[in-house]
Amino acid sequence: MVNIADERFSPAITRYDSPLGRMLTVIECPHTQLRYLILDCPTESTLGFYLDEFMHLSVKTVVRCCQPTYQAQRLAEQGIQVLDLPFKDGGLPPPQVIQEWLQLVETTREKQRKLDEQQQLQQGDDDKTLHQKSQPTIAVHCVAGLGRAPVLVAIALIEMGMKPLDAIEYIRSKRRGAFNKPQIVFLDSYKRILKPKSSGSNYSLRSSLGRMFKLGSSSSSSNSKTTSDQH
Repeated sequence: MVNIADERFSPAITRYDSPLGRMLTVIECPHTQLRYLILDCPTESTLGFYLDEFMHLSVKTVVRCCQPTYQAQRLAEQGIQVLDLPFKDGGLPPPQVIQEWLQLVETTREKQRKLDEQQQLQQGDDDKTLHQKSQPTIAVHCVAGLGRAPVLVAIALIEMGMKPLDAIEYIRSKRRGAFNKPQIVFLDSYKRILKPKSSGSNYSLRSSLGRMFKLGSSSSSSNSKTTSDQH
């Protein structure tokens, strides 16, 4: 269980030097250095401001839950991946969207874990500044950043061990107006898909998602089929 009163989950510090003001919300993730950035929808004319924030927060991936309103190439030129996971405005994410979202979260966490290990071997744990700079961020946006984007972030928090209502309360404390009633009901009944890792387990994200979404049997051969079905 995650204690949202922990100092790691204190209210975000607003960057008053940014013209975007309070439209950006940073969400720290428990038990990991991964964090999330919830925002409204950039446009071609405003993307430059968002790019500045993305670079400042070490955003590695931008997830779009709505129709594109800017060219992804501009982000790719800065080394930022764009992943399109659109679903209905005010609606609930379908299984395929949840699957791809959790794959992104786990892949990003695993890359950061390996990077952390390398940094610890090279420089030890004393260099907190370098460690902070390497903290990756996944940015998520819909149109207003109040429904679809917060839902995906809440799912990630629940998967990392936070209780559903705590995740809702935590995100709402930072982003007022987040979630509508159907989304709250959905999150409150959401069951964790991913199993916690342990040193003696043969944990597999792909097989776990495959079982949840009935993308094949639990055998290793079905895992390869799951991958091919996604593309």
